[in-house]
Amino acid sequence: MSCRPVRAVRRALTAILPVTALLALAACGGGATPAAGSSQAAVSDSPGLAAARAAAQKYSERPAHIPVTEAVGKDIPKGRTIDFILCGVQSCKDLADRFTAAARELGWKVRTIATQGTPESVQAAWEQAVRDKPDAVVASGFPRAVYAKQLARLKAAHIPVIQSNADDVVGDGISLLKNGPDDVGVQGEMIASWVVSNSGAKADTVYFDLPAYTILKPVRVGFEAKYRKWCAGCRLDTVDVPITAIGKDMPDRVVSYLRSHPKVTHVVFSLGLLNVGVPAALKTAGITGKHIVVNVGDAQNYQYIASGLTDAAMALNQYETAWIQVDALARHFTGQSMGVDQKAVLPNMLITKDNLPSTDGDFPLVKDYDAQFKALWGLR
Repeated sequence: MSCRPVRAVRRALTAILPVTALLALAACGGGATPAAGSSQAAVSDSPGLAAARAAAQKYSERPAHIPVTEAVGKDIPKGRTIDFILCGVQSCKDLADRFTAAARELGWKVRTIATQGTPESVQAAWEQAVRDKPDAVVASGFPRAVYAKQLARLKAAHIPVIQSNADDVVGDGISLLKNGPDDVGVQGEMIASWVVSNSGAKADTVYFDLPAYTILKPVRVGFEAKYRKWCAGCRLDTVDVPITAIGKDMPDRVVSYLRSHPKVTHVVFSLGLLNVGVPAALKTAGITGKHIVVNVGDAQNYQYIASGLTDAAMALNQYETAWIQVDALARHFTGQSMGVDQKAVLPNMLITKDNLPSTDGDFPLVKDYDAQFKALWGLR
């Protein structure tokens, strides 16, 4: 198996891992993993099916509350300056815009530093942040190894650094990490709950994965664990996909697999972008009756769901992530710990045609998230 350097990928790919996708030195293709289990039907009232249905119902409910309830309780200082390092793709710009909107409520200034997603440009951006001496630095998805020297200098200067969507851990310079490895495993559980419920615990499933992105590994692990627990006897096959297939031959790969595995009932994609173009390809190939669910929905996949071409998607929490980052800094600037934000469990939502809020792209999961955060900051 050979590997090729990764080039820039489209916006949707970065919804969960914006910069690792661009900084990865190589993306290796994989073949189907050995099939596990059999296609024997489960008893309709099995404990596994009941558990899956309960989980699917819970995850399908739109969250009503932000995950932080403790008020800051002190006057938040104005006039702070934050450097936000962009990753070179639109989704990072979107996250920065949402962060900026929240910071503006507190009278803070946000300076964005652009990169092209290459290691050189990322290091240059972090160097600029060190020279700027801001009150805090925010970034998304950067592998720590790329900016380790700059991180050490920021730590020495007591400048907090906030990360999200990164395969990393809190500490040694990272003050807050949201949507890290410990946070995303539930996404796999959510998808498994839908597959098992939809099939009545009689699924024959193929899981298309992007193993080059280690942040997606907990999603796959979470899916496999719950699927096997809830759907005993159900078949599961995993196909590793190289990044080079995205935007090129991914639909052909899916069609080819389903033609050679006609008994498959459910198709799972570890990232929504893998599904782009697949519904049209299946229609052209005359393949019908397959149920599709994706991790990390986007505008295209939400349009598919609205049109009945895709069944379900796990929706990300980008609005809530950006505002909780600002909340953490508000606590830091008032001499408090960011622990309440680090421990907070970000909301997630399982989207189907019945509960789809919008087809325009990312949407806040908590409708009045901004008002709830402002209340914590003493602005309401």
